[in-house]
Amino acid sequence: MPLDIPIVYADDSLIVLDKPAGLLAVPGRGSDKADCVSARVQQYYPQALIVHRLDQATSGLMLMGQGSAMQRALSALFEARQVHKSYKAVVHGLVALDHGSIDLPIAADWPARPRRKIDLEHGKNALTHYRVLARDTVSHTTRVHLEPVTGRTHQLRVHMLALGHAIVGDRLYGEDAAPRLLLHAAQLQLVHPVSQAPMAWQSQADF
Repeated sequence: MPLDIPIVYADDSLIVLDKPAGLLAVPGRGSDKADCVSARVQQYYPQALIVHRLDQATSGLMLMGQGSAMQRALSALFEARQVHKSYKAVVHGLVALDHGSIDLPIAADWPARPRRKIDLEHGKNALTHYRVLARDTVSHTTRVHLEPVTGRTHQLRVHMLALGHAIVGDRLYGEDAAPRLLLHAAQLQLVHPVSQAPMAWQSQADF
């Protein structure tokens, strides 16, 4: 299979790539879900291993480690919240406040898997900061900058839905005819685990 994924940065330790919307990060169940980021990248970088995932519908920057030791080192940075990620999204409605935080715990919604839900009793803590970039009164949508502090599955999608502003194109959490989910991992920052140099990468959303 062709790579067809822009490689933003690569060295002996790590790879940063720009995942297109609609592509799985890792293989799903069944031969029809074998095409994914890890399979494509490993054809060119055989030691590359996934460090974190983006939802299939989400586009943007992803990080892979070159070998299992580097995968563990990079995963430890994520667990210690020493990797800064930010996203761009377009949501339905006009967000009232210019900025704010959503601090609501998230749990699996077992009867409706793979959906997640806000669960104040059993959910795991989840925190997202948001900032309004632009409001469009014609389309009745808002462009936002999102910074997840925690990394729960579907966190940004569930938190924006809880705020009353579902992300445009989110068919899992609503009826939406938009051609794609308007959520893009736009920035990734970390201290390189080998060189200790601060590194930052950016990717422009195509929406």
